Amino acid sequence: MTAHVDWPPALAGSPAVTVIESAIARQRLSHSLLLHGDDLPTLVLIAHAIADRLLNTPESTARFDPGHHPDCFSLRPAGKMRQIGAEATRALIGKVQVSAAVAIRKVAILHEVDRMNLTAANIFLKTLEEPPAHTTLLLLTTRPYALLPTIRSRMLHFRFPTAAVPFEQAGLQVWLADYRQWLGRLTGGAGDKRNVADHIFTVYGLVARFNTLLDAATAEAWKDEKAKLPPDLEEDEQVAIETGLANGLRARLFSELEHATREFALPRLKAGDPAVRMMLVGAIEKLEHDVGLLRLNLNESAALEDFLLSSLRLWTRH
Repeated sequence: MTAHVDWPPALAGSPAVTVIESAIARQRLSHSLLLHGDDLPTLVLIAHAIADRLLNTPESTARFDPGHHPDCFSLRPAGKMRQIGAEATRALIGKVQVSAAVAIRKVAILHEVDRMNLTAANIFLKTLEEPPAHTTLLLLTTRPYALLPTIRSRMLHFRFPTAAVPFEQAGLQVWLADYRQWLGRLTGGAGDKRNVADHIFTVYGLVARFNTLLDAATAEAWKDEKAKLPPDLEEDEQVAIETGLANGLRARLFSELEHATREFALPRLKAGDPAVRMMLVGAIEKLEHDVGLLRLNLNESAALEDFLLSSLRLWTRH
């Protein structure tokens, strides 16, 4: 029986994947892996590919997709606060302590493990110190630095670059083009009071359209993702997954905004415009600051509004 879950195409044959495949073939894979990178969906694809190769072997009595395999267990953040608590962690540990049902080993996938609260992390640490026999623990995170050092030190680390496709929601490229045109008008000079008012109206128009793009992208992505989820998933886990999905899409939109800002500035930098360099540095610093506030639960509309109003000041030639 061969594995049918493919590695993400962009990562197939990469050094990390090659090392993992070799370790699985030699039955020498570590009992606990920390899979980290910038894109959570990519990490999930990697985890499913690993689980498929560990569980669906010639010795297995039946073949299952990793997401529905009786010997593959998942732990996800729950609720709107998207936390992994002690009770859910204990439940997972209980599942991996029992013998495998159809495979020769068990796999546990811990999604966004950086969302574990301190009590849950300390409970899980004991399992890492004394892992159950024939069990592989796959911990996924985009924020490895947020884990307890004692947890990080007990795992083999693999970092994977994003394999996600570019954000392709209809209307995004038009939005970005309008944003760049607005920057062009700003660098042309502040003008009279009427021009200033037009610039401010543009800011709030861009914010409103951004929200529409994000809502549409989230609804579309959640519809696809929900169809893939196990039927017995708790409602609070579904809420956490949907929230995490929205946060991921939001992050990609802000990443596109950063690229658009750099693309706008690049030809002006090449033309030797000295003022643009300071404008660009200030804009990127402000964007990074606002994106950091998003992680502290600042509303994306407020973050974008703050960035655009700051851009109005930064890019306007006086």
